[in-house]
Amino acid sequence: MEERAEQLAQYIIENRATVRAAAGKFGISKSTVHKDITERLPRINPALAALARQVLDVNKQERHIRGGIATKEKYLHEHR
Repeated sequence: MEERAEQLAQYIIENRATVRAAAGKFGISKSTVHKDITERLPRINPALAALARQVLDVNKQERHIRGGIATKEKYLHEHR
């Protein structure tokens, strides 16, 4: 589990990835990714956890923008 948490963090940091993207890449649930990054990793590697947390925080701030873009795309394709 410790190794997986560190691998997840590296992937998220290097790719600016979302929890959903990391879960898909590693074949695990979003809940597991979130728990690994927010609970397990700080005990194992606090510095890496802080970097991964920064990426997740940025993703959270941008989430509403991505949702709006996705909705816009959906309606553009439906109304052609």
